[in-house]
Amino acid sequence: MWNRGAGKGCCSMEPQLGFKRRSELPAAEGPEVRADRGKVREDQDQKGGDWSRGAGEALEVAMAAVDSFYLLYREIARSCNCYMEALALVGAWYTARKSITVVCDFYSLIRLHFIPRLGSRADLIKQYGRWAIVSGSTDGIGKAYAEELASRGLNIILISRNKEKLQNVAKDIADTYRVETDIIVADFSRGREIYDLIQEALKEKDIGILVNNVGVSYPYPQYFSQVSEDKLWDIINVNIAAASLLVHIVLPGMVERKKGAIVTISSGSCCKPTPQLAAFSASKAYLDHFSRALQYEYASKGIFVQSLIPFYVATNTTAPRSFLRRCSWLVPSPEVYAHHAVSTLGISKRTTGYWSHSIQFLFAQYMPEWLWVWGANVLNRALRKEASSCTA
Repeated sequence: MWNRGAGKGCCSMEPQLGFKRRSELPAAEGPEVRADRGKVREDQDQKGGDWSRGAGEALEVAMAAVDSFYLLYREIARSCNCYMEALALVGAWYTARKSITVVCDFYSLIRLHFIPRLGSRADLIKQYGRWAIVSGSTDGIGKAYAEELASRGLNIILISRNKEKLQNVAKDIADTYRVETDIIVADFSRGREIYDLIQEALKEKDIGILVNNVGVSYPYPQYFSQVSEDKLWDIINVNIAAASLLVHIVLPGMVERKKGAIVTISSGSCCKPTPQLAAFSASKAYLDHFSRALQYEYASKGIFVQSLIPFYVATNTTAPRSFLRRCSWLVPSPEVYAHHAVSTLGISKRTTGYWSHSIQFLFAQYMPEWLWVWGANVLNRALRKEASSCTA
């Protein structure tokens, strides 16, 4: 397109498409300007080359590090391969061992508490002898155990401190089961002086079974400093000394006849340290270890020694209104407990005597100690609070 001039008769034909006049073009660069520009370009190229070279070197280092780590990992894995196989074998062995233990425990549970009830009852007179001694036999487990032995034909010697109660229980057993009964009045808390009397009374009897049941506990769970000195002496004299000295009296006759059974009733609290029942649980732990040691000493002489480890039973020491009595399958009556416990005599050297107690014992065995202590504290605080509300 061409631009016409505004003057008369004048016409301008200048191009308008971006062409510049010669006068508007830049002047030609001189040698110095071109040299400076080339130098700047060389500097820029050098800087770019340095940056590219540095990035390349960093990338090479990173790749080398990755390769080195991978190679190092492979070397470590190769060197540890044998150890990993060994650890796998140890883990498999441990798992198999625990599995076999659990299976054996449940088999023992069935063998002890269910299979004997399907067959005929064992002849305890033939196995051990005609007379049985039961200490602490006027109430609770002791009385029920004496009645269960009498139902199997054994003559019963009852030892306790209350003469009137002894006479009543002896008469009931004799009338109900048609067996002979005898009583020995002895207060085990008096210590050593009573044992000469007991030994004299038993001199003419062939004792086949001794049941160490007598025992005392706290009135309710207490911290050790709150327990009276008299109660601590009772725990020592009744729980520990009585069982030890009664065994010492009857054991020579059993060894001479090469047969006999000693049953010592401990407590589930002996499984692990039990806070707020410190002295009581320790005394029951003594009975458990004492019985197990005797079994090793005298099994070869024909004497069967059993440690009974009951958990809660609905005796006089369990408050009538206690929440524990609401769980009858966990807390059986003394009669139910004794019936099951006697059926394990001659079969198991160490048992709880009752099927649900055996389940509790299994859990206690595999339970970490801190969990047992926590549970014991919770339960004993509840029992102490219940006892306080009853006395208030």
